[in-house]
Amino acid sequence: MEKIKIITDSTVDLPKELLEKMDVEVLPVLINFGEESYLDGIEITLDEVFKKIENGDTFPTTAQIVPNRFVEAFEKYLNQGYKVLAVLMSSGMSGTYQSACLAKQMLETEDVQVVDSQTITSGLGLLVIEAAKLRDEGLKIEEIVKRLDETKKHINSSLSFDSLDNLVRGGRIPRAVSVVTGMLGIKLILEVKDGVMALKGKVRGSKKAVKKIISDMEELGIRKDLPVIVVNVNNDEICNALKAYLEENNIDYIEGPVGCSVGIHSGDKAVGVFFVSEK
Repeated sequence: MEKIKIITDSTVDLPKELLEKMDVEVLPVLINFGEESYLDGIEITLDEVFKKIENGDTFPTTAQIVPNRFVEAFEKYLNQGYKVLAVLMSSGMSGTYQSACLAKQMLETEDVQVVDSQTITSGLGLLVIEAAKLRDEGLKIEEIVKRLDETKKHINSSLSFDSLDNLVRGGRIPRAVSVVTGMLGIKLILEVKDGVMALKGKVRGSKKAVKKIISDMEELGIRKDLPVIVVNVNNDEICNALKAYLEENNIDYIEGPVGCSVGIHSGDKAVGVFFVSEK
């Protein structure tokens, strides 16, 4: 049985206890406020990020994990006899994946496999959960990569935002989208599709947002071997309604804590679900 170490980045948005149980190492993204830099989840929390924004500090940016950091992490486990599986945020949203690929080239090794999740936050988390399950079942690293490449085609998301301002400021969606929806009082449901944020639907009010999110899950069907992951940034109204639906229908779910690198772009009052569909 191969010794495989799974590495991911801090956009994974899974509970710390679960990551520790699965023996997954998380490399933190850098959070930058002007000339000041912080390690996501280690040197700064999302609440602290929001407070700094409210206090008028420079709007924060995120910085990709640099190749040398991956070289350091890869070498650490290669020297212990592990093969390394790096499952990382979408290459369409960050250069972190490319940094990991460059690190692999620098080390000139075939004992490192790098997976572009084509998603972010708990969509990435779902792939990490599956990778850990397959590793524990004894699959070889190449077999795990093939399974993840198939699974990521079926990762679906529905994300509701109270405001789109941070998504615009972070370059995730066009400004025109935010202006129009604000004028019309329309709440957008977004998704991660083909590695980037995309519009999924338009609704009015929280109740219709819940109905839209649930109807999408019901239409596609939920794969039962992986949980639904609910992500929530201080929007308990929608979050609690979604959890009630999942519990009433005996659907396994976990709550994913949103980290700084994702929360900067989502802003406050954001909520949604990630799941692997049957279709």
